[in-house]
Amino acid sequence: MRIAQVANFYGPSSGGLRTALHALGHGYVGHGDEVLLVVPGDHDADEDTPHGRRITLHSPVLPGTGGYRAITRLGAVHDALTEFAPDALEVSDRTTLASLGPWATRRGINATFIAHERVDRVVGVAMPAALEGAVPGLAARHVRWLTQRFPSIVATTAFAGEEFARAGHPVTTVPLGVDLDRFHPGHHSPLVRRRHAEDGEVLMLLASRLSPEKNPHIAIDAARELARRGRPVRLVCAGAGPLDGSLRRRAAGAPVEFLGFVNDRARFAALLATADLILAPGPHETFGLSALEALASGTPAVVSATSALPEVVGDAGVAAANTATAFADAVDALLSRDGRGRRAAARARAEQFPWEATVSRMRAVHGTPVAA
Repeated sequence: MRIAQVANFYGPSSGGLRTALHALGHGYVGHGDEVLLVVPGDHDADEDTPHGRRITLHSPVLPGTGGYRAITRLGAVHDALTEFAPDALEVSDRTTLASLGPWATRRGINATFIAHERVDRVVGVAMPAALEGAVPGLAARHVRWLTQRFPSIVATTAFAGEEFARAGHPVTTVPLGVDLDRFHPGHHSPLVRRRHAEDGEVLMLLASRLSPEKNPHIAIDAARELARRGRPVRLVCAGAGPLDGSLRRRAAGAPVEFLGFVNDRARFAALLATADLILAPGPHETFGLSALEALASGTPAVVSATSALPEVVGDAGVAAANTATAFADAVDALLSRDGRGRRAAARARAEQFPWEATVSRMRAVHGTPVAA
């Protein structure tokens, strides 16, 4: 099978989307498929990678996104796809690339849109408070417009697919996966613990882009609240983004350390396995890959109750309302559980999400004939 993947908002620090594209591509290649990935970047490039051939198209930076880029040269995308002649097309974008659905269908290519975010939540974050009442209608119209362009919709969780299901459009749920070897309790490091926490301190980790939709301030304020209660804690923030400066100022005097974006994979894996728990306060997450990577590392999670994360972490975490007090309460509740038991439960939950299962389900989607 020849599978093409096209995405926006892909870059060196784009987190879950980049990880998912690479893992799927690597899995397809392992099955003998040919893979093409087309993404935006700061220069044109054409290279072979372990996850298939990658074409990078020089694309403009979107203001206010912290460096994310979006493909505007659709002609170049059409040329790349025409040359590759895919049997199946995955589109991970609902903006400049949505026209690829009809383009592929006209050519007999099985086109699938993968929902990595919910438009009602994205629009809700950007919309002024005075116009919040318009969000449901705008979101519903966009969803209807999108379903007219793609015969197949895949969502990573039921939460992610809810807006399509609400519109009466069939949705296939294909959960993302986790590398169970790269993220493993065996990567626990006493050296990492000594570097970031004193003896007796609870080591908490925020592994997130520092941007408004992720609510990172809740993790910082929760750390301050726990310290006020007399709980010895240390919060390590691994991530970068447009809120970096304001969050550092907000954290002044609190038990918080900022690492910036951690590009070293081994270091990141050791952080996840060494932390006592991870905080995932993003209220709009449609999957939460970093939380699943923490579970695979044996580290339980405190997550936003208004996101897809309760669906992902199950009993291996605690869901909390989107306030610092609620997150602090959830941390206390999680720490009241037996230490070995909560780590074992985290790993057991992650083992239900191997990447091979994701790859197999997506290959089944791509094997479905295009409707006449």
